[in-house]
Amino acid sequence: MIPLVPHPSTPEDAFGVAAGVEREASGTLRFAYRVVGALEDVRVAPSGRADRLWEHTCFEAFVVVEGEAGYVELNIAPSGEWAVYGFARYRERSAVAVDAVPSVEVARGAESLDVVATLPFGAAAVRVGLTAVVERTDGRRSYWALRHPARAPDFHHADGFVIRLP
Repeated sequence: MIPLVPHPSTPEDAFGVAAGVEREASGTLRFAYRVVGALEDVRVAPSGRADRLWEHTCFEAFVVVEGEAGYVELNIAPSGEWAVYGFARYRERSAVAVDAVPSVEVARGAESLDVVATLPFGAAAVRVGLTAVVERTDGRRSYWALRHPARAPDFHHADGFVIRLP
């Protein structure tokens, strides 16, 4: 796993976030996230398919096939809720729905929270951005990513899709 860093506008030192991605032999992408630290202050919402997960604690993956403008966004909440969105280009939702349903596993300990999701994606070479929104019980949110290419948190920014999988 690779440590994510909080956006400078949302510093956080009560906990840390790490994430990783790998391609399984079947072409499925496996995303793993871990939060460690003061988890009693982390808000977790309920389970199933849901929109607007990024407004609370949520782990996200952005996947673009090399050379294409369109990309897929996967949102996973520690409650087990999830959403998958297709985009034709930067922040422009695709008219074609994404039918993929992720498998989600959640394990919560006293000082750690692990979320693993798999999503069928095929064998194309991809670039991936791994991100997280962590909401505290007082409503404050911190925004985590491998790279923050913009002044404000912007997980859709293509310069944040830094992991390459052949």
